[in-house]
Amino acid sequence: MSRCYCSLLRTATRKVGSVYDDALAPLGINIAQYSLLRLIERRQPVSFTELGRVAELDRSTVGRNVRVLERMGLVETGRGEDDQREAVVRLADHGHQVLEEAAPLWDECQREVETRLGSENVKALRAILGAI
Repeated sequence: MSRCYCSLLRTATRKVGSVYDDALAPLGINIAQYSLLRLIERRQPVSFTELGRVAELDRSTVGRNVRVLERMGLVETGRGEDDQREAVVRLADHGHQVLEEAAPLWDECQREVETRLGSENVKALRAILGAI
Protein backbone atom coordinates (compact mmCIF):
# COMPACT_ATOMS: atom_id res chain seq x y z
CA MET A 1 0.00 0.00 0.00
CA SER A 2 1.29 3.44 -0.90
CA ARG A 3 2.39 5.82 1.81
CA CYS A 4 1.29 8.79 -0.33
CA TYR A 5 -1.98 10.23 0.99
CA CYS A 6 -2.82 11.73 -2.38
CA SER A 7 -2.44 8.38 -4.15
CA LEU A 8 -4.50 6.61 -1.50
CA LEU A 9 -7.28 9.19 -1.75
CA ARG A 10 -7.27 9.06 -5.56
CA THR A 11 -7.53 5.26 -5.53
CA ALA A 12 -10.35 5.34 -2.99
CA THR A 13 -12.13 8.03 -5.00
CA ARG A 14 -11.94 5.95 -8.18
CA LYS A 15 -13.34 2.90 -6.35
CA VAL A 16 -16.22 4.80 -4.74
CA GLY A 17 -16.85 6.80 -7.89
CA SER A 18 -17.24 3.60 -9.92
CA VAL A 19 -20.12 2.52 -7.63
CA TYR A 20 -21.99 5.73 -8.49
CA ASP A 21 -20.95 5.75 -12.16
CA ASP A 22 -22.19 2.19 -12.66
CA ALA A 23 -25.54 3.01 -11.04
CA LEU A 24 -26.03 6.22 -13.05
CA ALA A 25 -24.84 4.79 -16.39
CA PRO A 26 -28.35 3.76 -17.54
CA LEU A 27 -29.31 7.45 -17.38
CA GLY A 28 -26.33 8.45 -19.53
CA ILE A 29 -24.56 10.44 -16.81
CA ASN A 30 -21.72 9.89 -14.36
CA ILE A 31 -21.32 11.04 -10.77
CA ALA A 32 -19.41 14.19 -11.74
CA GLN A 33 -22.23 15.24 -14.06
CA TYR A 34 -24.85 14.33 -11.46
CA SER A 35 -23.08 16.46 -8.86
CA LEU A 36 -22.83 19.41 -11.23
CA LEU A 37 -26.51 19.08 -12.16
CA ARG A 38 -27.44 19.10 -8.46
CA LEU A 39 -25.38 22.25 -7.87
CA ILE A 40 -27.08 23.92 -10.83
CA GLU A 41 -30.51 22.81 -9.60
CA ARG A 42 -29.95 24.34 -6.16
CA ARG A 43 -28.67 27.70 -7.41
CA GLN A 44 -30.30 28.25 -10.79
CA PRO A 45 -29.94 30.39 -12.65
CA VAL A 46 -26.29 30.38 -11.66
CA SER A 47 -23.35 32.09 -13.31
CA PHE A 48 -20.43 30.03 -14.52
CA THR A 49 -18.23 31.97 -12.11
CA GLU A 50 -20.43 31.18 -9.10
CA LEU A 51 -20.80 27.57 -10.19
CA GLY A 52 -17.02 27.27 -10.37
CA ARG A 53 -16.69 28.75 -6.90
CA VAL A 54 -19.15 26.35 -5.26
CA ALA A 55 -17.87 23.34 -7.23
CA GLU A 56 -14.26 24.35 -6.50
CA LEU A 57 -13.42 24.23 -10.21
CA ASP A 58 -11.90 26.92 -12.42
CA ARG A 59 -14.27 28.73 -14.74
CA SER A 60 -12.89 27.14 -17.91
CA THR A 61 -13.44 23.63 -16.51
CA VAL A 62 -16.99 24.58 -15.54
CA GLY A 63 -17.54 25.94 -19.03
CA ARG A 64 -16.39 22.70 -20.68
CA ASN A 65 -18.50 20.57 -18.34
CA VAL A 66 -21.59 22.75 -18.80
CA ARG A 67 -21.20 22.57 -22.60
CA VAL A 68 -21.26 18.74 -22.38
CA LEU A 69 -24.43 18.88 -20.27
CA GLU A 70 -25.92 21.35 -22.73
CA ARG A 71 -25.20 19.03 -25.71
CA MET A 72 -26.92 16.26 -23.73
CA GLY A 73 -30.00 18.49 -23.40
CA LEU A 74 -29.73 18.61 -19.60
CA VAL A 75 -29.05 22.32 -19.14
CA GLU A 76 -29.64 25.60 -20.93
CA THR A 77 -27.29 28.56 -20.97
CA GLY A 78 -28.03 32.21 -21.38
CA ARG A 79 -27.13 35.66 -20.12
CA GLY A 80 -27.62 36.99 -16.62
CA GLU A 81 -30.55 39.27 -15.93
CA ASP A 82 -28.50 41.74 -13.87
CA ASP A 83 -25.32 41.51 -15.92
CA GLN A 84 -25.74 40.59 -19.59
CA ARG A 85 -21.99 39.94 -19.81
CA GLU A 86 -22.27 37.01 -17.38
CA ALA A 87 -23.10 33.54 -18.73
CA VAL A 88 -25.64 31.64 -16.62
CA VAL A 89 -26.91 28.08 -16.63
CA ARG A 90 -30.19 26.46 -15.55
CA LEU A 91 -31.64 22.98 -15.80
CA ALA A 92 -33.58 22.05 -18.91
CA ASP A 93 -36.74 19.98 -18.54
CA HIS A 94 -34.73 16.87 -19.45
CA GLY A 95 -32.23 17.75 -16.70
CA HIS A 96 -35.02 17.85 -14.12
CA GLN A 97 -36.27 14.48 -15.35
CA VAL A 98 -32.81 12.87 -15.20
CA LEU A 99 -32.22 14.19 -11.67
CA GLU A 100 -35.58 12.82 -10.58
CA GLU A 101 -34.71 9.39 -11.99
CA ALA A 102 -31.17 9.55 -10.58
CA ALA A 103 -32.14 10.39 -6.98
CA PRO A 104 -33.13 6.85 -5.91
CA LEU A 105 -30.04 5.42 -7.64
CA TRP A 106 -27.83 7.88 -5.76
CA ASP A 107 -29.60 7.04 -2.49
CA GLU A 108 -28.91 3.34 -3.06
CA CYS A 109 -25.23 4.08 -3.71
CA GLN A 110 -25.05 6.01 -0.47
CA ARG A 111 -26.52 3.04 1.40
CA GLU A 112 -24.13 0.64 -0.34
CA VAL A 113 -21.05 2.66 0.58
CA GLU A 114 -22.30 3.08 4.16
CA THR A 115 -22.92 -0.67 4.41
CA ARG A 116 -19.46 -1.49 3.06
CA LEU A 117 -17.77 0.90 5.48
CA GLY A 118 -19.93 0.50 8.56
CA SER A 119 -21.32 3.35 10.65
CA GLU A 120 -18.14 4.00 12.67
CA ASN A 121 -15.99 4.22 9.55
CA VAL A 122 -18.54 6.49 7.88
CA LYS A 123 -18.33 8.86 10.86
CA ALA A 124 -14.51 8.71 10.74
CA LEU A 125 -14.47 9.30 6.98
CA ARG A 126 -16.73 12.35 7.31
CA ALA A 127 -14.49 13.75 10.05
CA ILE A 128 -11.32 13.12 8.04
CA LEU A 129 -12.69 14.60 4.82
CA GLY A 130 -14.11 17.57 6.71
CA ALA A 131 -10.66 18.30 8.08
CA ILE A 132 -9.06 18.51 4.62
